[in-house]
This record gives sequence, C-alpha cells and structure tokens, in this order.
Amino acid sequence: MTAGGQLKERLGDTAYAAGWALVKRLPEPVAVRLFDGIADFVWRRRGKSVLRLESNLRRVRPEATGAELAELTRAGMRSYMRYWCESFRMSTWGQGRIAAAFEPEQVRLLDEALAQGRGVILALPHMGNWDLAGAWVVVTRVPFTTVAERLKPERLFDRFVAYREGLGMEVLPLTGGGNTLGTLAQRLRAGGLVCLVGDRDLSASGVEVEFLGSATRMPAGPAALAVQTGAALLPVTLWYDGTPVMKGRVHERSRSRSRGTSGSGSRR
Repeated sequence: MTAGGQLKERLGDTAYAAGWALVKRLPEPVAVRLFDGIADFVWRRRGKSVLRLESNLRRVRPEATGAELAELTRAGMRSYMRYWCESFRMSTWGQGRIAAAFEPEQVRLLDEALAQGRGVILALPHMGNWDLAGAWVVVTRVPFTTVAERLKPERLFDRFVAYREGLGMEVLPLTGGGNTLGTLAQRLRAGGLVCLVGDRDLSASGVEVEFLGSATRMPAGPAALAVQTGAALLPVTLWYDGTPVMKGRVHERSRSRSRGTSGSGSRR
C-alpha cells in the first residue's frame, strides 16, 4: 500500500474514533442538527456519492421531476447521516431507549419462527439503521449472530466489531476468520437466530436477479443457509418516516425445496 493510502486509512480510523468519542457527548438536538447540516453540505456539493444516489433514485422514481428528485436525494443523504448519528450515540442508550426507538410490524412472524426451534435467518437490506434493528432484537427477543465485512485498517474493523458486540451481537468476520458459513449453520441448527444484510454481493458470485428493470446480483448466502439448514428465512425492511422512531416490517417467507427439505428463498 502507498503512503497516501496508509494515511487515508489512518485518517478514516481517526474520524470514526472521534465520532464515537465525541458525538455521544453532545445534547441530542445538537447532534441531530449537526448531522442534518453535514448531509445538506454533502448534498449541495454533488460529489460522486450524491450523483450515484441520484442516479439510483431516478431508476426507482423515473416519473419524478428534477425538483422532486433533488428533494429525494437530499432526504436520502439525511437518512444516511441519521444512521451515523444514531450509531455513534447508541452505546449510551439504555435498553428502554433501544426498545422504544424501533417499531416493527408483523414481528409475530419472527416470534412464531423462533418458537419452532429450527433456526431463523433475518435478511435485511441497507435501509434505515440495521444496527438499531439488531439491538432491538437483542433487547426484546434473543441475541443473534451476524457477519461483518473486514475493513481496513484492522483497527477500524475492530471498532465496528466491538461496537456491535457491545450491543449484544455475536459478530463473525466475512473473510479471514475461519469457517464463517459453517459457524452460521451451527448456530441455525441449534435453533439460533442469524441476521444478515442481504442486498450487497461482496463475493461477486451472487445470484442474478431482475431489480428495477435491470439485471443485478444479490448475495446467495441467506437463501443458501436456509436451504442447507432448514431454517426459516424472513426478509425485513426498515425505513424512517420523519419521526424519531424507526419503522420496519417482517415479511412472510416464501418456500422452496432442496434435497427433500423445505427451505426458504428471499423475495428480495
């Protein structure tokens, strides 16, 4: 790695460390205004990330006017920065605050699947704050196992692992940590819960699907684990609606059969 690359990694790690150390000490209204201001500043600069978001939203809302698309993009940036504001502060929240900060619909589907004792996989997209949703599950239901992408520098990866473990999650590395898939299968066969962010194909070997009128690849891990272990696979969606409480929904599972065992396939 070049000296410039090493410096960039160190600066990134320092920024995250400062976020966790400082933002949680701010009064909450101040923190919210600060991160809204950061989102608006980045949105106005129209850098690569904002242009990519705008391009993606144009596919989702092709009928939107230029003004509507601009407002959607601004809201998207604010949503993203809200995730970071909440994440930097969540380690200071008590169990009551975590339980009250998320209101999922159809959570009975999760309860019913857990009661069957054959393992459950929750497949989440990059929407809302998946860490908050996970912390809510730990506080109100059961601990679970998840997987984290290995980041550089190693110290940054360790910070994210420590943060999520502090919320009560078991965190396995995506790479470089032994047989992660085998460990997930063991947890499921023991009747445990596994939560996976399932809309980003990091392996480049995902399943090709049609999404918003174009071909793309989605990770096969959640569905493959469900077929392999017989665990229930439940898609979950998350969203913000302008209130302090994040909303979500647990969706019905679809069924598939493999090797004579009833499994599940995600519809996302």
